[in-house]
Amino acid sequence: MKKAFTDSTVTLAELKSRVLAFARERDWEQFHAPKNLSMALAAEAGELMEHFLWASPEASLGIARSKAKRGEIADELADVVIYALEFANITGLDVAGAIGRKMAANARKYPIAKARGRSAKYNEL
Repeated sequence: MKKAFTDSTVTLAELKSRVLAFARERDWEQFHAPKNLSMALAAEAGELMEHFLWASPEASLGIARSKAKRGEIADELADVVIYALEFANITGLDVAGAIGRKMAANARKYPIAKARGRSAKYNEL
């Protein structure tokens, strides 16, 4: 029996492996240059954004929670993450390591005492 795909049961490494296997089984790596993957990632992010176009911040949360839209939104998010993981596969980037470094840098740029409850950019805090 296959393990259920949930955030609490599947590791990032397993997801990367599954995404890579999917592309290899279809001989798609030949099309997965960083340029193409970054463009596909941006296109899918745009499709995710379409669900919230013209909605207020409050309404956007309602849309994200709506039973009618939730599946479509989840599919677009999955497309974004899949392309991001395949980008990491093709370029040999360690996603967890990159996130760890970026979070540490962001913590320095956005210290809690200055950034808490504020949306200003780090150079405006």
